[in-house]
Amino acid sequence: MFGVVLDADSLGKDIDLTPVTQLLDDWQVHPFTTPEQVAERIKAATVVLTNKIVLDEANLSSAPALEFISVMATGTNNIDFLATASRGIKVSNALAYGTPSVVQHTLALILNLSTSFHQYQASVRSGDWQASDVFCLLDHPIREIAGKQLGIVGYGELGKAVGTAAEALGMKIVVSEHPGREPREGRTEFEEVLRTSDYISLHCPLNDATSRIINVDTLALMKQDAFLINTARGGLVDPDDLISCLQAGNIAGAAIDVLEQEPPDMDDPLLKDIPNLIVTPHNAWAAIESRTRLIQQTRENIEGFFKGTPVRLVNE
Repeated sequence: MFGVVLDADSLGKDIDLTPVTQLLDDWQVHPFTTPEQVAERIKAATVVLTNKIVLDEANLSSAPALEFISVMATGTNNIDFLATASRGIKVSNALAYGTPSVVQHTLALILNLSTSFHQYQASVRSGDWQASDVFCLLDHPIREIAGKQLGIVGYGELGKAVGTAAEALGMKIVVSEHPGREPREGRTEFEEVLRTSDYISLHCPLNDATSRIINVDTLALMKQDAFLINTARGGLVDPDDLISCLQAGNIAGAAIDVLEQEPPDMDDPLLKDIPNLIVTPHNAWAAIESRTRLIQQTRENIEGFFKGTPVRLVNE
């Protein structure tokens, strides 16, 4: 049997793929694969591993021997499930491997926004502290998060874990109901969460109902001293509306780990000098421990398929 890894570099050059590659005698491991290269690279494969490379009707039709795809991520929107189903190809993914990493990254963004950490770091590097007449700089706002309200939009594995960690730091947690729905017990109307929260953290999936859920109208509901955090999906936020809101001072700031296009263009407006915006390069998930768990789950997926007892199937 022959296996192919299409985008190994998306897991980082420091990760050990041996737990996976030792399962088959013959592997081709590609750092990255362009859309034009996919069909040629998978044409003889029995097993294909992909993180973000798209597998669709056009390229799957060139792979008659393909039996199993393991997506090295939770999201599977890069897989054409009609095409895999018509060919009897099984697909598994990975689950909850990055929760601790995303939680700490989310809290790091909350804390950075709350202390103006990034702005003070820039001030030190530019010499402002060294030139100060007094022992400290207080040029940017600093606030405590204890006692502040964190509104969580998306209360699955990640949302719950972020809530637990934030509560340990003294924050009050409110959980948003799906927009337009009557709130269930323990949930609060979406618009009310936006109106009353000091921090909004997004942890919901991207779909038709949530696409650009944060836009000019919903941003207008937020408090002027509130912060927005997005470690979920870039498409949840309208980028132009967010930029306008930040530049007008309608909210205090935002921190985002995800963009609609990744990697972004050099001239992406979100990467311009916006003092109250923090952007990190979609690495909230990527602690070495999380990536190691991802490799272990991928190994389990392949072993389960070979044994006839597949795990984490997403196309049963």
